[in-house]
Amino acid sequence: MQDGANREPRVSPAARTPAAVAVPVIVSRPLPPVRDRLRDFSTTSRMLLLSAMALVVGAIAALVAFALYWLIGAITNLAFFGRFASSFVSPAGNRLGPWEVLVPVAGGLLIGLMARYGSERIRGHGIPEALESILIGGSKVEPRLALLKPISAAVSIGTGGPFGAEGPIIMTGGAFGSLFAQFFRLSAAERKTLLVAGAAAGMSATFASPVAATLIAVELLLFEWKPRSLIPVALASAVAALLRVPLLGPGPLFPVAPHGPQGWLVLVGCLVLGVAGGGGSALLTALVYFFEDHFLKLRRLHWMWWPALGGLVIGLGGLIEPGALGVGYNTIHALLAGQVLGAAALGLMLVKAVIWSFSLGSGTSGGVVAPLLMMGAGIGAIVTPLMPAGDLSLWAMVGMSAMLGGVMRVPFTAVIFTLELTHDWNLLLPLLVGCMASYGTTVLAMRRSILTEKVARRGHHLTREYAVDPLEMLRVAEIMTRQVEALPGDMPLAAAIALLVGERDRPGPAARRHEAYPVIDTEERVLGIVTHTAGLEWFAAGVGGDRLLADQMTAPPAVVHPDQPASRAQALMAEKKMICVPVATRQDGKLIGVVSRGDLLAGPLRQLLEETDRGRILPSPRQPAVQANGAEAADVVGAAAKEVTGEAAAAGTEPAASS
Repeated sequence: MQDGANREPRVSPAARTPAAVAVPVIVSRPLPPVRDRLRDFSTTSRMLLLSAMALVVGAIAALVAFALYWLIGAITNLAFFGRFASSFVSPAGNRLGPWEVLVPVAGGLLIGLMARYGSERIRGHGIPEALESILIGGSKVEPRLALLKPISAAVSIGTGGPFGAEGPIIMTGGAFGSLFAQFFRLSAAERKTLLVAGAAAGMSATFASPVAATLIAVELLLFEWKPRSLIPVALASAVAALLRVPLLGPGPLFPVAPHGPQGWLVLVGCLVLGVAGGGGSALLTALVYFFEDHFLKLRRLHWMWWPALGGLVIGLGGLIEPGALGVGYNTIHALLAGQVLGAAALGLMLVKAVIWSFSLGSGTSGGVVAPLLMMGAGIGAIVTPLMPAGDLSLWAMVGMSAMLGGVMRVPFTAVIFTLELTHDWNLLLPLLVGCMASYGTTVLAMRRSILTEKVARRGHHLTREYAVDPLEMLRVAEIMTRQVEALPGDMPLAAAIALLVGERDRPGPAARRHEAYPVIDTEERVLGIVTHTAGLEWFAAGVGGDRLLADQMTAPPAVVHPDQPASRAQALMAEKKMICVPVATRQDGKLIGVVSRGDLLAGPLRQLLEETDRGRILPSPRQPAVQANGAEAADVVGAAAKEVTGEAAAAGTEPAASS
């Protein structure tokens, strides 16, 4: 709509006959007093229903985690020790000798068969698949994936794969959460909440880390921070942590002797180690996709055989460094306890990095968290002699946090996760410094993380930055066009059609000025809106006769109110496929303005100017301030936004659209 802006007087309708087309009524009413009906949050009582469902999902995920642990233990004992037992053991103590190489090869062959004839989505570490289900799959997961993913992960880890169980458990817990949600009439957003609740509960049950599991949901999986999703996810995570105690035992998983408060020398060391951890994170991510790219070049060898090649490298690496095989929880314990030092820690870290990245690039099934913890602890053990203060367990913990936060880009999760794994709460500040240094390094050095690169390679873009929608911060009254050209409802339909289908460049009253017009009654109440497209359809159908324009309106009309957020106008225009939406008073429904698509640019434009318009506010010692103060600057931004949107409307740039 064009903005009349005090340039046109209020005029009366012309003769209402097809021969003399009516001149539109100019409506410009003062704004009514604002009645603030808005809230800080958009959450409704359905959150209570989702919370109740999340309790069930959390219990299911805890049982899934227990089953996966049991299956990993059973396969490990059978494959490496030839016994039927379910105790969680390391493959490093086996006595197979060189025959050990064949065990991960056999596991890779089995995974390749499961992927080819079961579901290809079992390949990889699980979290990208969860992200893809959330982003483009409507949070719907296939039932067979919920079964095949944990089995393939158990086979991979149980036959010596250098992976963690958390990625598959996150995917499996999310799959069961999604399946549970599919039995009920829920929206895609509600299914997403239950999928993420299952994923977080699986991680919580695996590591006894309910807070970190909730944080990873916020930082990685939910793509929002709203009570409607955060509360159910936290409840599911808490239930899983509670059920872990009788199923798998209490935490912490890696207890250490508590440290005291640390001084500034330690914090400087954490900063340095964090930057080093960020560099290591970038190298690890590049290494994984380096191997994946080279596997993709093996066009003569079907991808079903690739995990077997990965298994061969795993077996050879196990001959060099047995501690690199399997989940490696015992090795992480040894690193934190100072039992692996110097060259031993370096060799362990290098072998683990090579076999993990190679096998993950081959498309086998397994998680990333436990290997990152081991490699991060290895970096800490290596640099301990170079640090001015602190002991080995301190630097191993900082290295763990820095590596996890850098590779996965979940800094708060990494900090709290390390604390929940060790219960050494005095190291909160050193972990925060090290993790943020690593996070900042990888954000600047890498375009995408190890988790999002695979999603991007499948043609989907996602962003890890969350911000409040600028249209949520503006009210309709702040962006609407106040002086509106409207059509009277008692106008003959033939006259309205003549106006709507008139050519833009035809002089006289038959030339239409806008793509759409609000329709009002004699008391200026909104009846609806008509568009150029509707006029063409009526003209083609031969509609007319004695009918009035009001007869073509549907009730109730789609309107917004001046005290609503501007995002409501945007949503209504998208839902109804409207060119513009009338603004009416709440009390009597009288027309006071319209919001067009050009008006909606005011919010993003204001945000853009706040991001890019730089200037000094306070005077410098050498030069006086020339920038306006904060309030005046805000006014300048608002005026610029209005000027741009007003010019766009005055130029007649509104495109035609369906009514």
